[in-house]
Amino acid sequence: MGVNTYTYESTTTISPTRLFKALVLDFDNLVPKLLSQHVKNNETIEGDGGVGSIKQMNFVEGGPIKYLKHKIHVIDDKNLETKYSLIEGDVLGDKLESINYDIKFEAYDNGGCVYKTTTEYQTKGDHVVSEEEHNVGKERIMNISKAVEAYLLANPSAYA
Repeated sequence: MGVNTYTYESTTTISPTRLFKALVLDFDNLVPKLLSQHVKNNETIEGDGGVGSIKQMNFVEGGPIKYLKHKIHVIDDKNLETKYSLIEGDVLGDKLESINYDIKFEAYDNGGCVYKTTTEYQTKGDHVVSEEEHNVGKERIMNISKAVEAYLLANPSAYA
């Protein structure tokens, strides 16, 4: 088993607290509403939805992904950080054991936010995750983030 790690940052004019509340604390409710053409629902399979829980994101029929299962490791609402792992789902295929994510939300210029993501791929055998493969997953995650950002910009009192 190998490990490949990628990091990236993204900035927004939305405050770190609002973005954390929307993208982490209310992800299960908000994302299926905003991306109903892709995401059918999110459900807690095991636990209470917090640390140690296993959550499943179900996608609409006919898409390239059926579901993703995540295990929640950290939800730190004081330091605005979350850590979770993708432990099951179509995107893992036969080359990946799991994918670990560490996302930190930090203050940025004029009340905005920079969110820093570290993605760690646990691979099977000697597979090495290419930057191109990583960018496919990164783009999917960024599309979710951009939809949430657009919602927050259009609804300035949401998650205030």
